[in-house]
Amino acid sequence: MVTTLRTQGPARPGETLDSLNPATSEVIATFGVFGEGDIAEAVKRAHQAAAWWAGLSWKERRTRLLAWKSYLTRYIGRLAELVHTETGKPLADAQLEILLAIVHIDWAARNARRVLRPRRVRSGLVALNQAATLEYQPLGVIGVIGPWNYPVFTPMGSIAYALAAGNAVVFKPSELTPAVGGWLVSSFAEVVPEQPVLQLVTGAGETGAFLARSAVNKIAFTGSAATAKKVMAACAENLTPMVAECGGKDALLVAADADLDAAADAAAWGALSNAGQTCVGVERVYVADGVYHSFLEKLIDRMSAIRPGEDREAGYGPMTLPGQVEVVEGHIADALARGGRAVVGGLSSIRKPFIGPVVLTDVPEESRAVTEETFGPTVTVAPVADLDEGVARANASAYGLGASVFGRNRKAAMAAARSLRSGMTAVNSVISFASVPALPFGGSGDSGFGRIHGADGLREFARPKAITRQRMRPPVNLTSFSRTDQDMRKILTLATILHGRRYR
Repeated sequence: MVTTLRTQGPARPGETLDSLNPATSEVIATFGVFGEGDIAEAVKRAHQAAAWWAGLSWKERRTRLLAWKSYLTRYIGRLAELVHTETGKPLADAQLEILLAIVHIDWAARNARRVLRPRRVRSGLVALNQAATLEYQPLGVIGVIGPWNYPVFTPMGSIAYALAAGNAVVFKPSELTPAVGGWLVSSFAEVVPEQPVLQLVTGAGETGAFLARSAVNKIAFTGSAATAKKVMAACAENLTPMVAECGGKDALLVAADADLDAAADAAAWGALSNAGQTCVGVERVYVADGVYHSFLEKLIDRMSAIRPGEDREAGYGPMTLPGQVEVVEGHIADALARGGRAVVGGLSSIRKPFIGPVVLTDVPEESRAVTEETFGPTVTVAPVADLDEGVARANASAYGLGASVFGRNRKAAMAAARSLRSGMTAVNSVISFASVPALPFGGSGDSGFGRIHGADGLREFARPKAITRQRMRPPVNLTSFSRTDQDMRKILTLATILHGRRYR
């Protein structure tokens, strides 16, 4: 049964946005398209709500956020069905995504006070007469532009942490998943009915641009690097700061001493889960020469046994973004044209809206399948001499989001993990860092900048405020026109004693 819905609040008369089931093209819901004036009104309401929300105590905000967490937990089945319908991903994967979001709401709510509360810092000898305090204040209103591939977990990394830091949020979900976004906003209103602290605005790229140009205090964006540049340009008009979580070309390294069964299983999951539509999914695998063929056989066995589909037994679902099918097809074709081999699947794997598993070998490093984000159920596998060469090849990418290292030698594996130019690295697992709320999440290069999750994620949505309070008269007042030459000689003598000696 198809339910037709409309967003509450203003929207352009006559302009609507349909949410479709990517597996069947059935209309799930219909939403209004928010224009520039609509966005301005929503942000104005958000600023009023932000003043009320920030005025609550830490305990009062925590209680409300934990109530939201509880609501999501109780109704996880309903939300998972909606995620499954709107994205096509298996129901169990939708449940896992929501579970991770619940864990992050819980951590943000319980740790915001500890991370952001005022605290004393050392004044130092020069400012001995001053009491120094550092605190973090809410920014005000955060505009969150969410993605379609993980429509609950990914935007929650900004929404929950922004709310916990004392801000109001205006949320624009992807135009492919507005129903999930609407459900999240409605659920928050159930537990926080007093003010529109979390609002929904719907539309496509133009609506996102209006939000970026509005009177928000910061934008949290998730999407492609190309779109991030457009959002940054819009933010620049008002000097609005931004955190950008963009794509990745994540590599998995397999050392000669690795558990090959575990590595192959992880590589298959990292490449195929969510139809490969994961920014921290595995797109490249570099394997030590001595175990390359053994690993490849195990990976082939696992990838060949997995199939896409709409039914409950399928390993993964359809491509949520229809245009991504052409991108994946182009990468496979380019790899084969450059001498690569498809040892699982190939161009024949493409059966819109589904793409079967594809494993490519002998692919030149300059091919698009190695250099560009594919965002589909494909993976390239290449031999390397050792972990050092694997790290060098992984770091040659313009992206720097996530990575994985498999190896039994803990010291060597950790050294490789530290050497990878990625924001997050998992050792002997894949994507596990996303499940640890205390760890920051984000990348560098074409993967974006800034961090969500953890203490860094809370501080991302707060402004540091430094305060000094004179607690006694200074023995030497250096910031006065009554300062004498003798005063300066005293302080310079002291500075020479403290800082002038040579260090070896």
